[in-house]
Amino acid sequence: MGMTLTEKILAKASSQAVVEPGQNIWVNVDLLMTHDVCGPGTIGVFKREFGAEAKVWDSEKIVLIPDHYIFTTDVRANRNVDILRDFAREQDIKYFYDITDRADFKANPDYKGVCHIALAQEGHTRPGEVLFGTDSHTCNAGAFGQFATGIGNTDAGFIMGTGKLLIKVPSTMQFVLNGTLPDYLLAKDLILQIIGDIGVAGATYRTMEFAGETVQNLTMEERMTLCNMAIEAGGKNGTIAADETTYDYLRSRTNKPYESFYSDRDAKFYSSHSYDVSQLEPVVAKPHSPDNRALARECSDVKIDRVYIGSCTGGKTTDFINAAQILKGQKVKVPTYLVPATQKVYEDLFTQKHEGQTLSEIFIEAGCIEPAAPSCAACLGGPKDTFGRMNSAEVCVSTTNRNFPGRMGEKTAQIYLASPYTAAASALTGYVTDPREFLG
Repeated sequence: MGMTLTEKILAKASSQAVVEPGQNIWVNVDLLMTHDVCGPGTIGVFKREFGAEAKVWDSEKIVLIPDHYIFTTDVRANRNVDILRDFAREQDIKYFYDITDRADFKANPDYKGVCHIALAQEGHTRPGEVLFGTDSHTCNAGAFGQFATGIGNTDAGFIMGTGKLLIKVPSTMQFVLNGTLPDYLLAKDLILQIIGDIGVAGATYRTMEFAGETVQNLTMEERMTLCNMAIEAGGKNGTIAADETTYDYLRSRTNKPYESFYSDRDAKFYSSHSYDVSQLEPVVAKPHSPDNRALARECSDVKIDRVYIGSCTGGKTTDFINAAQILKGQKVKVPTYLVPATQKVYEDLFTQKHEGQTLSEIFIEAGCIEPAAPSCAACLGGPKDTFGRMNSAEVCVSTTNRNFPGRMGEKTAQIYLASPYTAAASALTGYVTDPREFLG
């Protein structure tokens, strides 16, 4: 009997020849990631259950990344980072990407930025592996042909002590995307289209496997955007089979061996959905749900107060290159916030060029607010002094992943989720805008 990509990874991780959807299995974990919001709770569970003097199962298979509530004067938020720091020292955690100087993040060369993009850029995401993280967007790493999913603090505390977790094998929904992607569409449009079709509970506890020639032609960063938002459809994980694009990305980042898996021709899928991407148009998710889809051009009468380009979903280097294509030589009409996902992306803004200018020069000339220090920032609200946080009932077009009430701060604020193209085009008009108005 054939197996899907996810079933094969979980079979290997549980030392079984075959696994089936619905089966409960113990898996061996390749990597555990936790950050400043859930790390202290996870550490608390670990110490309570395994003992105050207990040692973690493997100090080289845990990655600690402060990224959520860091550039703030909030005492409790800062205390969270201190707890991570103490634990990393005590347990000799090899991969702790600390942020030491709160006044100037550049002071610490180890700081990386938003966990999901940092994991990829630092070579922690490898085909065939099992990654758990105390963050729902851990599914981002499925872009590398691995099983990656978010878990709670209790599960994470258990993994810290044992390196294992009991999980149920998810069934797999297949999404086959074919056709040439029009030059006004991005991966964000594709995933918002899919979520709009199946709904925010449409993939609950299932794998979303993305395949087809369109997916094969996407860059690693665009593939990450697709898998990142599997959770917005309720998905257990999102995944894309590894190929030459994956291996090219990994070559300079990791020398650890890995094994790639592929869905069998006779694999059983829960459902299969096909798309001809050449027929799609730029879309947005209207307030207050990622599945509240509308065509961007249908929302042209929606006046906006600001634009936010950032987050694990929309703050990668290619996201900023795409925004720069639209903003170059133009002027924004509303405050436009730029938050690179990682330190590496931040540096790219000042070195990567588009038509002879660096990305940051294009943004500053267009009137955007100077790029912020890399972090999750306003994507999940945070303390009142968080950069870009919605502190009043404003309307924002954002490249982030969620637009629930209060997600970016103020509960009455309205957030339209969009691609970097659509966000940049909207910044130029002050209304939700179809990017085709500015592309060729």
